Amino acid sequence: MIRLEPCCPAHFLGGALAPAAGQPRPVVNPSTLATIGRIADATEAEIEAALSAAEAARPGWAGLDAKARARHLHAIAQSIETADHTEVARLMTLEMGKPFPEAIGEIANVGSVFRYFAEMARDEAGRVAGPIQPGSFQYSREFPYGISVHVVPYNFPILLMAWTVAASLAAGNVAIIKPAEATTLCTLAFMRHFAGLPAGVVGCLAGGAEVGRTLVESDRTHVVAFTGSVAVARTVATACAARLKPCVIEAGGNDALIVTDHGPLDVAVAGTVTAAFHLSGQICTSAERIIVHAAVHDEFVAKLVTAAKALRVGDGLGHHEIGPLVSEAARAKVSRLVDDAVAKGARIETGGRIPEDAGPGWFYEPTVLTGITDAMMISREELFGPVAAIRKVASFDEAVAVANRSEFGLGASVFTTELSEAMRAVEEIEAGMVWVNNPLVDNDALPFGGWKTSGLGRALGREGLAAFRRSKMAIVDPVPKIHDWWYPYPDDVFYRG
Repeated sequence: MIRLEPCCPAHFLGGALAPAAGQPRPVVNPSTLATIGRIADATEAEIEAALSAAEAARPGWAGLDAKARARHLHAIAQSIETADHTEVARLMTLEMGKPFPEAIGEIANVGSVFRYFAEMARDEAGRVAGPIQPGSFQYSREFPYGISVHVVPYNFPILLMAWTVAASLAAGNVAIIKPAEATTLCTLAFMRHFAGLPAGVVGCLAGGAEVGRTLVESDRTHVVAFTGSVAVARTVATACAARLKPCVIEAGGNDALIVTDHGPLDVAVAGTVTAAFHLSGQICTSAERIIVHAAVHDEFVAKLVTAAKALRVGDGLGHHEIGPLVSEAARAKVSRLVDDAVAKGARIETGGRIPEDAGPGWFYEPTVLTGITDAMMISREELFGPVAAIRKVASFDEAVAVANRSEFGLGASVFTTELSEAMRAVEEIEAGMVWVNNPLVDNDALPFGGWKTSGLGRALGREGLAAFRRSKMAIVDPVPKIHDWWYPYPDDVFYRG
């Protein structure tokens, strides 16, 4: 069993943890601000070693038949599903503040994605087309790209890594993971589930932006999966475009949540509490713009304020729903957006401040704002904090128009008991995902991703597998013959002017 010592920086190379050669730096617990371990950026030599190991493993892994590759992925799933994840979840909580039950819950959802892609890759490997010439066999096959790079965020460091790594491995690629700096220790601890693969099939290199940039820009890597901010996503996509390198980009959002006058109010309040405050609002699909019909606005706000005040704020290892923000800079952004909204006329119904009794970490109270308008930055920027910013509207048409008035288009939620409103929301809201009465749910078999500046490509589903494969058309004539369109042309087809 791989044992991670947080005091000793490491990478995952050749199927095992290896000591890091770079300069160690501290990992700080966002709840207590205490140092809990050390990491080190991968050196140039370590990056080259990871690339060389991946190149050496690539032919053997790509050459496996689909059944053999599926056996490996099912073995990973079995390892995940039968393991005790207490230590990995504890490290996740210590590193980024996620409440411990949510850390355990995240890892519990990981095994199934390896099983899904193990079987999906067996089932879909190309297609046969109706031939355009008699006797010809005309079809397409799917092939891996080679080496995939996975730049992973801190909010769901294990789950989001698994979404793209499982698809990439199932497609026949080998993978190099660059975890978020804030969640490197738990990611490295989780790597033990890949130890049974052939050496070099999966590698994990700690480090910051420079390590990620090197891997993305390397001529030795062939496809990239990135989740992060729009600003960094543009840089990654530009680097990939310059090299004609395919990429899957998930770049966050400013998701709308609509409560109509036909909404089931108690369900809508409970769903909004989760959609807005889960993981302290640090989810790309968090409900950040709450759009409420005037007929139910006041009652909804009163109930939401009561529910928000009941949430407990504190260390993720304690009995708390709301942990800290991941960094001081993240909390400063939330404060800036709330202060801007208030300065422009918004009202704080609850929260809006740093709690006095939660500890020294980067905490922020669950906050409910009303009176939100387009003039406020909170209507345009991704918030990534525990804030529900409520806007009153007069009709469902206005609600949809407001929801679409954003450069983002990741997801949107609607609470209604009217089928016509539910169907209109799915058809008319400009987002890659729409939830009706059930926010934040994902499904291994359905595509996850956004429209507009929220991203390119998809994770999960058939689309998630296709992102890591390239197709090849094949035309096979079992019986050779000379075709009438081959050279030379007969004389009667030439121009007679």
